Amino acid sequence: METKTIEINKKSVPVLRILLSMIFIVASIMHTFKVEKVVDRINHARFSELGYLLGKPEISVIASGIAMFIAGIALLIGFNTKYAAIVLALILIPITITIQVGQMSTIGPLFKNIAIFGGLMFFALNNNFNIFKNTKA
Repeated sequence: METKTIEINKKSVPVLRILLSMIFIVASIMHTFKVEKVVDRINHARFSELGYLLGKPEISVIASGIAMFIAGIALLIGFNTKYAAIVLALILIPITITIQVGQMSTIGPLFKNIAIFGGLMFFALNNNFNIFKNTKA
């Protein structure tokens, strides 16, 4: 397979990484400290039954909040960006399907999440954007 080289402004990568991480860090706070509000959104969603696949949605909400915080911080600081992006994408997909798919009132947030997924795929598919390098003496 032939690979082509593209030029990316070096300053744009950390800007994308930092701004992309912020939505997950903020969302993690909501998932961790306002669990009932998030569960209420699940209960009023068109595909609310998906929120109950793993049992009580409160557990999934808290677990996703913790995972979003850890992966969001990793993405923010440039630590294992590929894996952080993959974890965040895996969290984003069921949230998007449960909360935003099938409701005209959430068409804007649906496409916001699709755009966020695109940003995560940038980091998942390109693994040379860590600021922490393994150096061997």
